[in-house]
Amino acid sequence: MTLSLGSLLSSVQAQMDAIPYLPFGLQVFGALSLATAISGTLSFVFSNFVRPGISLKKFGASKGAWAVVTGASDGIGREFAIQLARAGFNVLLAARNQAKLDAVVADIAKVASAVQTKTFVIDFASADDAKWEALLGELKPIEVGVLVNCVGVSHEFPTDFVDTSEEELNTIVGVNVSATLRVTSLIAPAMVSRKKGLILNMGSFAGASPTPMLAVYSGSKAFLRTWSDALSAELTPKGITVEHVNTYFVTSAMSKIRRPSLFIPTPKAFVRSVLAKLAPGTVTPYWSHALVGAAMALAPPQAVLGYVHSLQKDTRRRALAKRARLAKQE
Repeated sequence: MTLSLGSLLSSVQAQMDAIPYLPFGLQVFGALSLATAISGTLSFVFSNFVRPGISLKKFGASKGAWAVVTGASDGIGREFAIQLARAGFNVLLAARNQAKLDAVVADIAKVASAVQTKTFVIDFASADDAKWEALLGELKPIEVGVLVNCVGVSHEFPTDFVDTSEEELNTIVGVNVSATLRVTSLIAPAMVSRKKGLILNMGSFAGASPTPMLAVYSGSKAFLRTWSDALSAELTPKGITVEHVNTYFVTSAMSKIRRPSLFIPTPKAFVRSVLAKLAPGTVTPYWSHALVGAAMALAPPQAVLGYVHSLQKDTRRRALAKRARLAKQE
């Protein structure tokens, strides 16, 4: 026996009416879902495009305070050193190449000749206790208002975990995790005693979404995200702002991307956005990165994982092809 559409709808309606409060419950559920969507959208717009950032003056800009920048010889770290110096901070630059550090100091002198600069040569992947003690000796006499944990290292090119060398694995974890913890442990106690300070930890979208073929790097950045948010909760009541800077691609030696685009800014534009939107917790300061992050959050996790995996496979293919071309030229 075949029911007409009208009969079917009447039957469904009768069953719904037979269940007390079901229509009302569905209305409430729909209203809550709509309210959640609106609230999330407004929160996204406010935090990324409206909310003013904390002023650098709170951390001692133009008042004799120092900024310590790790990984300061290239890319984002170099740009942090220059822009913080322009904002009025004395700057201590730490990296492993003295010649590159000297070049950054020269660039700072062109835009902020009144500030003081120091350089400290350290290989964060292999520094021994004596080197860390030497760094502590450089830090004790100065008031550090800002720490930028920018030093970081990734895989040479995308590789499955089982094919990742022990040396590369140890280097990534040693720099991205161990060195970052150690530098922060040298500087944070003095900030707490003064009840003032800013700690910026450079994150990555690879820490928010598992990244196959960059598994060790992705895991190190996931650690950094979790640790930063926990540290922020601990130190915010003590007057310290801890920000985990969540970022997509930026033109740099690490990303191996040279041309900027709508979604890939230069270090200069990226750092400007970070310093303009300082806030505790995880922040995605660059506007187009925030849009990418929002899209990733809305997409099914498995779809994101599949897309990222295919992207890394393609990157590896192109890297190996380039290596083969260079080998033929030698």
